[in-house]
Amino acid sequence: MRTATGLDLLSLEGFERLHGKSIGLLCNQASVDNGFRHVVDLLLPLHRDGKLKVQAVFGPQHGLFGHTQDNMIEWEGRIDQRTGLTVHSLYGEHRKPTPEMLQGIDLFVVDIPDVGSRYYTFVWTMAHCMEACAEAGIPVLVLDRPNPIDGLQVEGTVLEPEFSSFVGLYPVPTRHGMTPAEIAMYVKAQHVPGCDLSTVMMQGWSRSDYFDDTDAPWSMPSPNMPTVDTAVVYPGGCLLEATNLSEGRGTTRPFETFGAPFLDGWKLAESLNELGLAGVRFRGLQFEPTFNKHAGAICGGCFVHILDRHAFEPVLAYVAILQEVVRQTGVHDSASLPKDEVFRAASAETTLPGFAWRQPPYEYEHERMPIDILAGNAWLKGAIEGLAPLNEIRQRFLRECAEFEPIRRECLLYPGTLS
Repeated sequence: MRTATGLDLLSLEGFERLHGKSIGLLCNQASVDNGFRHVVDLLLPLHRDGKLKVQAVFGPQHGLFGHTQDNMIEWEGRIDQRTGLTVHSLYGEHRKPTPEMLQGIDLFVVDIPDVGSRYYTFVWTMAHCMEACAEAGIPVLVLDRPNPIDGLQVEGTVLEPEFSSFVGLYPVPTRHGMTPAEIAMYVKAQHVPGCDLSTVMMQGWSRSDYFDDTDAPWSMPSPNMPTVDTAVVYPGGCLLEATNLSEGRGTTRPFETFGAPFLDGWKLAESLNELGLAGVRFRGLQFEPTFNKHAGAICGGCFVHILDRHAFEPVLAYVAILQEVVRQTGVHDSASLPKDEVFRAASAETTLPGFAWRQPPYEYEHERMPIDILAGNAWLKGAIEGLAPLNEIRQRFLRECAEFEPIRRECLLYPGTLS
């Protein structure tokens, strides 16, 4: 059966359930149907014919059409010159719609991609919209899309509430195994019960499907998520944002490529491959980022080759990477240094010839360490620095995910279990 997203099915109905409504629309450049037509372009003729009104369009991190290439770059709303529609930014002065932004809206429609990792901010933008709509008495309709790294496998830590941030607003596992609509169901059930929520489920999607198992068109969810392979490693790879290692931004394969000027990539690859981690091999390389950390400097590092997606445990693998870097360079104190010195190329004058943790601020958090809000706890940082046995870390991951599973199961919209 052809995979049909919520947008595809709503379009097949002629958007009849939106007729006569004044809608708010949360979307981005990946909000396209099976014909690569963007949701705004599908609704615009109906808007112009008076069958519905697109009161306002809301965009998440990276902008409505992904124009902010680098990470943590705010953008401003505007009147879109092409369509004449009002566009509001939810990654800038506001991350939650204000009452003024919601004026005149009687249905809020969400058609937003996700990549299956807690850090990815789009679902938390959706959650903030649900909160604002609950306060304003506006119903929310979520058009579902695939989880590109399947809807079965769950891994990592479950966020502890005191570590809530925009890279993890509510407690879910690092790799959560849910679709956007299922996350919305969870948010309503556990945190925003006053939200009047409905969904348009997909057809032809199986929980075991990775995105490239479907025939849905891949449109980059964000500028540094170019392929499904990127999404596969991202649940672990994003942890590198909390360090002075380049996570490969400024290369053509971010998160699969990582390193720093002070690393010997071949030595690191050899030690990582000796660990025998399931489903993955590491290849030493050099690369030169064009932007972000160590821009313009030659970095030693590795490329992460996934041999078996189903066996690969991305969070554990990148914890192992961080431990091996710590083992080889030690942990250097970055607290007293300006950020640009922490992230610049290593040289004879550099005071950080090895690994260091990134200091706040990070993703609107000004007090807690970035590694702690990404991990969702304070213990993982210590386990990395202390070189705790990987199997002990893995067992804690398994326990936390098992404890969360009954909550997760209640929010699932599609059948399927991990065999």
